[in-house]
This record gives sequence, structure tokens and C-alpha cells, in this order.
Amino acid sequence: MNTHSQMINGLDKDQMMTTIAAIQQQPGLARFQFRARNRWVSGGENRSTIQDFYGAGQEDDSRAQPFHFTNGEPPVLLGANEGANPVEYLLHALAGCVTTTLVLHAAARGIRIRALSTELEGDIDLHGLLGLDDGVPAGYEQITIRMKVDADCSDQELEDLMGYARQHSPVCNTVCRPVPVRLERVV
Repeated sequence: MNTHSQMINGLDKDQMMTTIAAIQQQPGLARFQFRARNRWVSGGENRSTIQDFYGAGQEDDSRAQPFHFTNGEPPVLLGANEGANPVEYLLHALAGCVTTTLVLHAAARGIRIRALSTELEGDIDLHGLLGLDDGVPAGYEQITIRMKVDADCSDQELEDLMGYARQHSPVCNTVCRPVPVRLERVV
């Protein structure tokens, strides 16, 4: 029995393979539900709390303390810089998810990542948000992700890996395809 796990890109490859095998044997283990709770404070400020989720066939209680996120707006958008605004958090979520997906799949392919950084830009026209032009989307018109990756693979392998990460990142996939969002009033 091998008592030494192979670590690659900060991930335990043996544990990764064990997880994949478990999901292949019991597909229901792959179903997750993540949750966030939000409360408005004032103006453009509101706060989200994230703690519990359902995954791997059960409620997860591994987080002793919740994560707190403050959403705000810059003064030009009537806020006081209480925190990043929600569309900036979307860029943060996209960067984090694409990065994690790339690192995970690099490890699965045996590719070592030495360094990885990203820069994101998202273009928005406020005519959509403000309802001034129905032909302008309320959200991002375009998002650009620039990745600088130093890895022990060929340029072609890196291009393939980046494309795979774009397709398989849950946040990128969510942003790139229509996802139904229900807005329900709770009484």
C-alpha cells in the first residue's frame, strides 16, 4: 500500500482519483447545492453570508464560521465603496473558478503549474441597467480573461488546457450559456 500521496499543483492526485471513482460508482454524489443569504443595508450596500451547502450526498457542516461579503458601489454609482460591487464579484468568481478548474485539470493530466495569474475586464453600458435603452443588455457585454501561465507543458498542451478550463469551469459555463434564474417573492 502506498502511504505517500502524489501532490501536484497543491492537490492530492490520489484523493482526486478516489473522488472521481466514487462519483463514477455513485453518480448522485456529484449533485451539489450551494447557498447564499443576502440582506440589504442601505443604498447600494448589502451583505451576503455563505456557510452551508449540500454535496456528496449530505448536508455539509465543515464550515464552523460563515463567510461574509459586503457588496457596495463606487461613489460615481451612488455608493461609498463599502465593498466591491456585484459585477466585480462576478469577475472575482470567474477568475477563481477558471483558475481552479485549470489547476485541477492540469494536475489530472500530470502538468505542473509553476505560476498562474489572471487579469479580467468586463464591459458594461449602464443604458441597460438604467432602462434607458432596451437594446442594451443590463449585464456585461463582453468579458476578457488574460491568463499568464508558467507550466511544464508545450504551448499546444497549454492552449488545450485553457480551452478545457473555459468549457468546464462552472462559473464560466454559467456565464456563457443561458441559465434559468427564478426570482420568487417570499411572504
